[in-house]
Amino acid sequence: MEEFYKEIVPVSQEFFEQPTLELAKALLGCLLVKETNEGIAAGYIVESEAYIGPSDRAAHSYQNRRTARTEIMFQRFGLAYIYMMHTHCLFNVTSGGEEKPEAVLIRAVEPWYGVGLMKSRRGMEELTSLTNGPGKLTKSLGITKEDYGRPLTTPPLYIAKGFCPESISVGKRIGIDNAGEARDFPWRFWVTNNKYVSRHQKSEYVLLKQQGSDCT
Repeated sequence: MEEFYKEIVPVSQEFFEQPTLELAKALLGCLLVKETNEGIAAGYIVESEAYIGPSDRAAHSYQNRRTARTEIMFQRFGLAYIYMMHTHCLFNVTSGGEEKPEAVLIRAVEPWYGVGLMKSRRGMEELTSLTNGPGKLTKSLGITKEDYGRPLTTPPLYIAKGFCPESISVGKRIGIDNAGEARDFPWRFWVTNNKYVSRHQKSEYVLLKQQGSDCT
């Protein structure tokens, strides 16, 4: 356990205070960590989707829709926005800042720590299927509705520095066919060719890491 903490450096609050599309890309390679009474589970973020309300028809906050569920999206950067979909718990990072309800959905992570715990929670042994989807990763890591609104800079649920992807693929978001023109926005990002990405890797284009660029 002590060795785990020696390697972990949580990101600063300032990390979250960047435009949503930039944040969605910056989160790739970061480590998502959840601490519970059962133990610690963590994985590297390898896929994300940006949702920019109120002009984004695919966003829960479209047209500034403010409900008990979306309330946290109107608060500050870097909070956990958790909601249920088809019995699955989905995890998002708030962005945009106060009164600007935007968020980044985390779609997939690459298991790194607590893999045995993840397998036990999912009741399976196949590593590639543990966290390759937004509902799968929350169950594996132990993220629940109780985490709604948590700041993501301190335990028990937080994001830490990880690796810098060599390239990032960009494409359309998934599962939003009824979102009008928003369904075609290229606001899904993933670590190119990573085997833990949730769905197809058909990209619009690929962003290569620039030499000398800084990466969290």
